[in-house]
Amino acid sequence: MPQTPGQTTQPQAAPAAAQGQPPAPAKPKMQRPPAPEVPPEFDALPIWTLPPPKLIAMVKDPKSTVFQKAIACKKLAFTGGKDAIQPMAALLDHPQLSCYARFGLEPNPDPLVDDVLRAALGKLTGKLQVGIINTIGVRKDAKAMPALTKLINSSDPEIAGGAAAAIGQIGGLSAAKVLESALGSAKPPVFPVVARACLLCAESLMPANKARAIEIYTRLSANAMPSPVRLAALRVLNAESPAPPGAKAYPPPTGAAAEADKSGFLGRGR
Repeated sequence: MPQTPGQTTQPQAAPAAAQGQPPAPAKPKMQRPPAPEVPPEFDALPIWTLPPPKLIAMVKDPKSTVFQKAIACKKLAFTGGKDAIQPMAALLDHPQLSCYARFGLEPNPDPLVDDVLRAALGKLTGKLQVGIINTIGVRKDAKAMPALTKLINSSDPEIAGGAAAAIGQIGGLSAAKVLESALGSAKPPVFPVVARACLLCAESLMPANKARAIEIYTRLSANAMPSPVRLAALRVLNAESPAPPGAKAYPPPTGAAAEADKSGFLGRGR
């Protein structure tokens, strides 16, 4: 505030330390509370460090908890061999452990895994069957094609869509025939899944049967197809089609011009 003539400034009070008073104590720092202890029945580390024979024994033991069997199946995905297949296959119909059993079986290279998955496919229903279908697709088991071909017509859209997706992952000429047939009869919400499966199948055919793949891409480029599928098909067709007559060629720059290019298209200037 401005002072009037003749007004003097009042001296400010000296700090407490200057008046001989002790300084105010510093505020204590906030300390993070200790991490809660993991209950022994939910401690995964002791299970994770077990060798495969003990993990298999845990999976087979009826006294093992759901948690113990789940962690054992997860570790057997990395360490399990042929002797781990049947114990985990016995859990494929378990409402809580089926997904863990599939996780443990999926990367196992032994063909017995495909046998037990195909056997379970015909016995399970609902979401458990959808899970088996997904695993069969990831493993690309061509022997499951007859069963999947029947399931693609299921009244359950999750099962029908899962079967279509699995067939697309398996790929090949037989898969292409089944999917193109389903493309003509499928209704939403299965139709877009079948269309994407056709796209995946066509991609698998490109290296060995390019002509057949182009036929599928051409069909998928129709206006009736889902927009993402149609655009993906058009992109492939444009890349594989010859340039129209009279089109001007634009060769990439070479020499000093290539070195000076900053567009990034030549892998430079990034």
